[in-house]
Amino acid sequence: MNNETMTYDYSVVRQFAITTIILGIVGMLIGVLIASQMAWPVLNFDTPWLSFGRLRPLHTNAVVFGFGGSALFATSYYVVQRTCHVRLFAPALAQFTFWGWMLVIASAVVTLPLGITSSKEYAELEWPIDILITVVWVAYAVVFFGTIAKRRVKHIYVANWFFGAFILTVAMLHIVNSAAVPVSLFKSYSAYAGVQDAMVQWWYGHNAVGFFLTAGFLGIMYYFIPKQAERPVYSYRLSVVHFWALSFTYIWAGPHHLHYTALPDWTQSLGMVFSLILLAPSWGGMINGIMTLSGAWEKLRDDPILKFLIVSVSFYGMSTFEGPMMAIKTVNALSHYTDWTIGHVHSGALGWVAMVSIGAMYFLIPKLFDTEIYSKKLIDTHFWIATIGIVLYICSMWISGIMQGLMWRAINNDGTLTYSFVESVQAMHPFYIVRASGGLLFLIGMLIMAYNVTKTIAQGKAAVAVIPEPAAAH
Repeated sequence: MNNETMTYDYSVVRQFAITTIILGIVGMLIGVLIASQMAWPVLNFDTPWLSFGRLRPLHTNAVVFGFGGSALFATSYYVVQRTCHVRLFAPALAQFTFWGWMLVIASAVVTLPLGITSSKEYAELEWPIDILITVVWVAYAVVFFGTIAKRRVKHIYVANWFFGAFILTVAMLHIVNSAAVPVSLFKSYSAYAGVQDAMVQWWYGHNAVGFFLTAGFLGIMYYFIPKQAERPVYSYRLSVVHFWALSFTYIWAGPHHLHYTALPDWTQSLGMVFSLILLAPSWGGMINGIMTLSGAWEKLRDDPILKFLIVSVSFYGMSTFEGPMMAIKTVNALSHYTDWTIGHVHSGALGWVAMVSIGAMYFLIPKLFDTEIYSKKLIDTHFWIATIGIVLYICSMWISGIMQGLMWRAINNDGTLTYSFVESVQAMHPFYIVRASGGLLFLIGMLIMAYNVTKTIAQGKAAVAVIPEPAAAH
């Protein structure tokens, strides 16, 4: 066996790991700007391409697909090699996924501020970019499943099941929801109309959360927590139940975004029921992640990477309790269209997705550059700044959102509204300042991380890891 087949392919993992941090900073910087615009509208500088309406989709795309996507590519490419004991299938194709994905993100940075958009949430990019996404994603699937097909270990580790489900489902979601009729190079119209378009969009939108931002990152949880804690996963059986229950249940939950709309009532109720059922597998997964530490709780005291990973799973549990609760029609009557939804999204996006990604990057980067992390103390500092930032962000949005909902529905004895819309906006102003401050703290944490990682890479060198012989596979 020649030397090349004996070592893992870390080059593409390194590229995506570094990009994760860069795009995290870019996406969160835009987030802080638009959060500040909500508090101080003058910050849009009367410039169309700096307005909230154009930067908000750029923020979501940069954070979800830029930062989150890069973290998923990096970790899945690393985990699938390590757990299958083989080198990546088609390394040239893996390189294509990196440059192709960067081209997608660069296209978003150019087109969205210019107002070139399909206006579909999390799917705003126009049809030529959608085609590029499809090509990159198919290449990603070929590399990932090709690596699993040539594995030298019979067993397929559970993290790979989650990564696989995420890759397949996102492919289906993207192709169905992005079906469109192009009318020019930068303009297309959805293949669906009216309430069908809304239904397909939220089937896509909620499952982008369910499979891109949940299943993919559960793959990260199931590999990196056991590795960092140096313990086996708490219950392998529970992880398999978690996988199948989540995969079958999540896909039905989308209609809860369309309560009290023109969507048929039975469809709304179906979405609500499946959202409530979803609580069980979600909490099963959370318990599995946290209980992996049983017998090693003291490690939390002085391992800052474990703090990131375990707190992220705690936020996962909290968000997946809050989501089903907000899907209940009577709760939704208060929460819909308010900042409570923004708080919920960010407890998942910052608390779960960003924290688990950051923990995984702190684990990966020293290994990819064959060195120790530059400063453990800085990781700890980053952890506390980020956690305080998240708490400020989501608590301000919970309070603001519930207040908003109550003010909108308050009526006088004669049936007239107690508050005008402007009064509700005015009452929310202090909470918008708190939100912007929380976001700023989170961004500062990312900058500390960038410094720490830059120093770590500077003192290291590109790592080469030898693949164990099949006899040593277990």
